[in-house]
Amino acid sequence: MTAEISIPLGPSPARRDLLTRRIRLLVAATITYNVIEAIIALTAGTLASSTALIGFGLDSIIEVSSAAAVAWQFSAADHAVREAREQRTLRIIAVSFFALAAYVTIDAVRALTGTGEAERSIPGIIIAALSLAIMPFLSAAQRRAGRELGSASAVADSKQTLLCTYLSAVLLLGLVLNATLGWSWADPIAALVIAAIAIKEGREAWQDEGCCAPTAALVPSVGDEADACGCRPGCDCCN
Repeated sequence: MTAEISIPLGPSPARRDLLTRRIRLLVAATITYNVIEAIIALTAGTLASSTALIGFGLDSIIEVSSAAAVAWQFSAADHAVREAREQRTLRIIAVSFFALAAYVTIDAVRALTGTGEAERSIPGIIIAALSLAIMPFLSAAQRRAGRELGSASAVADSKQTLLCTYLSAVLLLGLVLNATLGWSWADPIAALVIAAIAIKEGREAWQDEGCCAPTAALVPSVGDEADACGCRPGCDCCN
């Protein structure tokens, strides 16, 4: 019979407070950038009749709602209250993922069926390039802090920020190809792949498949191994 040993996996109270403040700052930065991104993308998309740019702007609004949910969770000073808000925050993030997938799919289908012909958009190319450069760093920083703190909602929100990176790459490629070669079909095809990824991430957030343990866990002394996050092999939270 394999013996199990209970070991503390969570950070110290001082470290937990530091990580909480870090997540608050990262979420605030994400919200601020996405508000600016949404205004520019929606304006440029409307002027250029670009469904891809308009969809990107709507994605930014959805990301703001997801980040705002995490900000609400971590606005509580008491750690127990933050943990109690975790499940509701995950639900909000999951719905945001599903809404994002719906918007991207609708825009992609409209583009593929030839609803309007988008014009070249230099502002759109610039904002997509900036997002591609900025979002990976915000996502990685929040994911590291969320994993160490054991917050599945912070990790889930970081995944949505990372998804924005993929969307930025898709948008940038589509806008450049449309502007240089007239390949208007490239963006909507790739966008459908992004929509499928968003649905997958939304399902995981809804089912609370994150497996970071915030305080302690039973770790077998022989056999199955867990990492410093308390996650077992195959857990999405730690990938």
